[in-house]
Amino acid sequence: MDRRLHAVVLPPGPRLFAALTAALDGTGPAICPLSPDLPAPALAAMLDALAPHAVETAAGTAPHGGPAEPVADGTAVLIATSGSTGTPKFTELSAAALRRSAAGTLARIGAAPGDRWLCCLPTSHIAGIQVLVRALTAGTEPVIMPRFDPLDLAASAPPGAHVALVPTQLRRLLDAGTDPSKIGAIVLGGAAAPPGLLAEARDRGARVHTTYGMSETCGGCVYDGTPLDGVRVDLAADGRIRIAGPSLFTGYRRRPDLTAAARDGAWFVTGDLGAIEPDGRLRVRGRVDDVINTGGEKVVAGEVAAALTRHPRVRDAVVVGRPDPEWGERVTAVVVPAADPPALDELRAFVRETMPAHAAPRELELVERIPLLPSGKPDRARLRAPGGHAR
Repeated sequence: MDRRLHAVVLPPGPRLFAALTAALDGTGPAICPLSPDLPAPALAAMLDALAPHAVETAAGTAPHGGPAEPVADGTAVLIATSGSTGTPKFTELSAAALRRSAAGTLARIGAAPGDRWLCCLPTSHIAGIQVLVRALTAGTEPVIMPRFDPLDLAASAPPGAHVALVPTQLRRLLDAGTDPSKIGAIVLGGAAAPPGLLAEARDRGARVHTTYGMSETCGGCVYDGTPLDGVRVDLAADGRIRIAGPSLFTGYRRRPDLTAAARDGAWFVTGDLGAIEPDGRLRVRGRVDDVINTGGEKVVAGEVAAALTRHPRVRDAVVVGRPDPEWGERVTAVVVPAADPPALDELRAFVRETMPAHAAPRELELVERIPLLPSGKPDRARLRAPGGHAR
C-alpha cells in the first residue's frame, strides 16, 4: 500500500513536531522537512526532485503543482541531502528504523524514562529530526531552539536535558562560560571533534558521546566507537566503512540506481574510510572523496586533521587539497589557532612524528573560524579555494 508525501517547509516548532508525530504513528502522510530559509530556486528544484503531493508552509498546506508520487507504506520521513555531487537526493526512512535508532541512543546514553531533549540543530537534517524522535520515544515534549545560542541553551534547558550538538556548538558553549555538567548527555556528531575540545568539556563535567552516522543510518549509529545494539560495522576491501542493522534507510526516492550502488546485500557501503582498533572500536579516517593525491601519494585528509588537532597551538583544523602545478594537489591545513599561531614548519614536523612525510601540510592558512554547512560539517568546497573562508 502506498502513502502520501508532504514537503514540510517549516521552522522547528509545534507544527513540525505534530507532522512528525503523525508521520511516525501512521495517522498522517510521510514528510520531508525542508528548510524555510532555502532560496526560491533551490526550493523549487528540491520540490521537483521530491514530487510530493502537497507542500506545508507557515501560510498553510497547498497541493504541489508538479507531478506527485507516493512512498512505500512503511516510509515516515525523507531527508534531503546533496552528498558530494550537489544533486538533490532523498533518503527514505521507515518509522521502525527511526524508532529503533532512537531507542538505541536512549539505551546507550543511559537516559531515564521521561528525560527531556533539547533541539538546537536544523530539523531539515537527520540530526535535528532524530532529536525530536528521541523525545517522542521518551514520551516527552522537546524543547526547541530555532537558533542556537549558548546562553539561551543554558538558561532554557531543563536540568539534565539531553542535547545533540556539532563540535562548533560545543566549543561556543564552553567559551560562553556555561556549566556543561548541568546538561544531561551531549550527543556530539556532524564532524570530527578535536581531542582538546573533548578533554576540556569532560574536565568541566560534560557527559559527551562522540557519534558516527548519516542520514542513511537514521543518524548516529556508532557511539564512542561502538555500534548501537543491533548495528553491525565492518570494512570493505578498499577500507570503506560498511554498516548493517535495523536503522538503515530503505532507499533513495526515485533513484533505484543510487540505492543499488550504495547497498551490498544487507550492508550499506558508506563513503567513509575506517579502521578497526585493537579494542574493536571503529575509527573514522575520513571521506573517500577527501583523499588528497599529492606527488603520486594518497593522503587521507581526515587523518592529517586529527593529527594537527593534537598540537597544543591548534584549536581546530581542516585539511584539504588545493591545486598545485608541481604536486597535483598540495596538502593544505586550515587552522584555528589556540593562542600563539603555529608556524607551518612547526606543524609539518609535528605531523611527521606520526605520519609519512608526504602527509605533512605544505600550506598553512590561519582563520578565526572554520566555515560550516547548515549540517555543522566543514564547508570543504569553500576551503579548497585560497581565502575561501572569508567569502
